[in-house]
Amino acid sequence: MSVRCKPFKSEHFQKQCKKYSEHCCDPLCSASAKFNGSLSFHSFPARSDLRSQWLINIRRDQFTISPHTKVCSRHFIPDHLIEPKTPESRRRLTKDAVPLLFEWNGYSIQAPQLSVWERRERPADPTSLEDPSTDLTVDHDYCSAPEPSSLDMSCAENEDLSREVEELRNQLHELRVQLTFGLQRFSGSDKDIRFYTRQVLQPVDEFFLFLVHLSVGLKERDLGHRFNLHPSTVSRIISTWTNFLYTLLGSVYYPDTQVILDCTELRCQTPSSPLLQSEMYSTYKSHCTMKGLVGIAPHGAVTFVSSLYAGSVSDKELIKQSGLAKLLTEEMAVMVDKGFLITDCVKCKVYCPPFLSKQSQMPAYQVTETQSIARLRVHVERVIRRIKQNKLFDGIISISHTVNINQLFTVACLLSNYQNKALVKSWVK
Repeated sequence: MSVRCKPFKSEHFQKQCKKYSEHCCDPLCSASAKFNGSLSFHSFPARSDLRSQWLINIRRDQFTISPHTKVCSRHFIPDHLIEPKTPESRRRLTKDAVPLLFEWNGYSIQAPQLSVWERRERPADPTSLEDPSTDLTVDHDYCSAPEPSSLDMSCAENEDLSREVEELRNQLHELRVQLTFGLQRFSGSDKDIRFYTRQVLQPVDEFFLFLVHLSVGLKERDLGHRFNLHPSTVSRIISTWTNFLYTLLGSVYYPDTQVILDCTELRCQTPSSPLLQSEMYSTYKSHCTMKGLVGIAPHGAVTFVSSLYAGSVSDKELIKQSGLAKLLTEEMAVMVDKGFLITDCVKCKVYCPPFLSKQSQMPAYQVTETQSIARLRVHVERVIRRIKQNKLFDGIISISHTVNINQLFTVACLLSNYQNKALVKSWVK
């Protein structure tokens, strides 16, 4: 004869498990009835205004309340707690009680927990968990079983909220970066960095300001608005970095290196003085200009930069006034364009494409020589084009920039050495 045992589902047992499944919904509180028998757990009030105040105080204003949502007694002041009259009854709250004690307002809610080696007291009545419908007696703690699904759901909600908070923090940080005109805003885009600075560098914001001024040609007032600085402060920053880089980058200057020379002219604002107008007027550009001499090594690096002179100065006179003629020795050689007649003012050898003169056709050796010179000379034209990509020199330079225009031009030329790679990979034999 077989005997069927009824499922062990006494009402008292269900109440005990339900009690042990209670936990606090405060995001920084880990209290659970399973491990904190001295605590009481309280449901949200039915009054809408009081419930809203509870949500605000625990910082869960968008939180969905369920029958399992509880707040532990740690968060209530003693005056709001009503102690039970009998051991079987539960601790209650006063009518207008609200949770007030949290970690974020300076109250420590961490309660000491028993170690895993400490035994927990069993109920005084060994038959308190006995099912009257059976002869079976509980001889172990059923509340040590896995917590119910309501606790898992709450943990999942906490994880979702934590992820949402982290995403919102990241979005807020990105918005702050987007609202700030600085290097960090464009650090993730090489294209934007090249547009504003012509460089792929990681400088400080002052250096970034200087490069923006040099490359884009923004005025001091505009930069002051963008960087939240007074225009006079912007002017001092530009002047300081100009002088510093002029000195620092000048250390790459090697006067004994063979150079390929070419002149370039920068259009400038027409001065009011008729005498200055005549001196700065360039017949080649049909405009008032400033003229400079740029020299590069055969592999493409800028090795010589002259000061800027009035646009009417000749190439030969520019070679003399720049001081380059004194630096060239007999064992050196320079390369220039056709029409750059400097052989009588330098000691070194000058490579220049030959003139056709009265010949109807160039000999084969002159054609070969012209082609080899052209292959090298094209690099100096590329370097000058790269320098003039800085908008400050691509347009008309105002008179206000003439105070430190020589330093600005030199810095722009030397910075071209740090853009990308050299124009050619090795010296041309």
